[in-house]
Amino acid sequence: MLTKTILISVLALTSSTLYGQDNSAPPIHVEPTWESLSKNYHVPEWLLDGKMGVWFHWGIPSAADENRPNDGSWYGFRMYTPIKGKKTKDGKEDTWEIFAKWHAKRYGPASEFGYEDMIPLFKAEKWDPHALVKYVKGVGARFIMPVATHHDNFDMYNSMHPWNSVKMGPKRDTLKEWKEAADEQGLKFGVSTHLYWSPRFFNHARKFQKADTPEWSLFNMDYDPKDYAKQDSWNQHWFERSWDIISKYDPDMFNIDSPYPKIGEGKGLGVKLFADYINRDLEENNGKQSVVLSFKDKEADRSAFTYNLERGGSGIIQPEPWLWATDLSGGWFYRATAVNKMSIPIMVGNSIDAISKNGVVMLNIALRGEGTIPEKQLAYLNAFGEVFNTNAEGIYGSRPWKIFGEGPLQIKTGRQGENNKEYSQEDIRFTTKDGNLYAFLLAKPDKNIVIKTLALGGELNADISDISLLGSDEKITWTRTKTGLNIQLPKHLPTEIINGFKIILK
Repeated sequence: MLTKTILISVLALTSSTLYGQDNSAPPIHVEPTWESLSKNYHVPEWLLDGKMGVWFHWGIPSAADENRPNDGSWYGFRMYTPIKGKKTKDGKEDTWEIFAKWHAKRYGPASEFGYEDMIPLFKAEKWDPHALVKYVKGVGARFIMPVATHHDNFDMYNSMHPWNSVKMGPKRDTLKEWKEAADEQGLKFGVSTHLYWSPRFFNHARKFQKADTPEWSLFNMDYDPKDYAKQDSWNQHWFERSWDIISKYDPDMFNIDSPYPKIGEGKGLGVKLFADYINRDLEENNGKQSVVLSFKDKEADRSAFTYNLERGGSGIIQPEPWLWATDLSGGWFYRATAVNKMSIPIMVGNSIDAISKNGVVMLNIALRGEGTIPEKQLAYLNAFGEVFNTNAEGIYGSRPWKIFGEGPLQIKTGRQGENNKEYSQEDIRFTTKDGNLYAFLLAKPDKNIVIKTLALGGELNADISDISLLGSDEKITWTRTKTGLNIQLPKHLPTEIINGFKIILK
């Protein structure tokens, strides 16, 4: 009996060691400091393996006249622009004033038809979250991230704030339904909040508001539009609204697409929220982190969170995983007249470039107000599906190699400067998985392929036993010399955009 007891104890100890659980170690608790977050934050494997997700910008402006002029995805801000005859530097009419005039002509003056009057237009009458999530999973997404609150202070869920989608507009708890659909399809569920912008967002609308009306809270009349970041009342309000999302919907990813209360004038409520979010997860998962915290603060320590590098790129392999976030619609929120300046081949090429540099792809879908995906965005998504499904072996679960790739096109590092130049077949990106190397051509080749990085005596200190074309059974002919790895152009290529080769090492 004693021997059996000892054996059970040994097995239990071995099991905990194998699975990385040290029951003797004190439980991890993240303090509300950047130092503690940096020490304890770990990016979960599901994000590193999943490689691609979708962001959904959808709300009140989605239901406005689809042929409206460019509102910069700030409809509620621009509609209140004062008309002063302002001109641009080249003497043209100010675009913000153009929009304000358009709104007045289409719906009525802002004093008579305010942003609150836009809400009944947003009905979501064709929205089917289960069908949408099933579709995006089919084209390669492994997580979804709907916007919970945009700059307009309208919550897309059953909120503590009175202006929300359950009481108004579609009369549905959209976050709850998105989460149910994600769970059904086995996708991770994230949320994005842009709430911290909202007091200044409605600055020009303040003159139209009256005390003791329901609209008072929608337009943030209790907070200073310029110095709200210094107001304890606002920072506490932001914290409570943000925690309301976390506690009710238990998101796998929490994205802050706006500033947050700083240590000092904001009493550290930003870093407190971040620490509380991680601690909540650690408590629920026996000390193992399963959630992702992301935002866009370029000054913060990137080992303490996952950086959202919106509409940018990286010229190097980043030491910490990051999000390459871009928009399919050309305007974040749906507008029929919006134009995506990035072509499908370039956008798909940019995604593989990001993955080769330790990035995760996040594509924004701008739904129509009724809740459907516009055809132009479907074309992009279907192209991603073709490439990601065909090359899945070298994408999902992969990691960057020691060198991201080669080729003439140079990507600059930073936000708001994403690549819009065409790739060539000389632009090649690498990933690695299970001891194999994968090489992706970022343009369809029309001649034999040369990969200079993999020349004999070069960066690859291993012999190659075989090479195959992902998505194809065709026998690949190749030679390796001191000038490069030479691959004969295959007779048939699986996709029209990106084609990947599996390089099997001895």
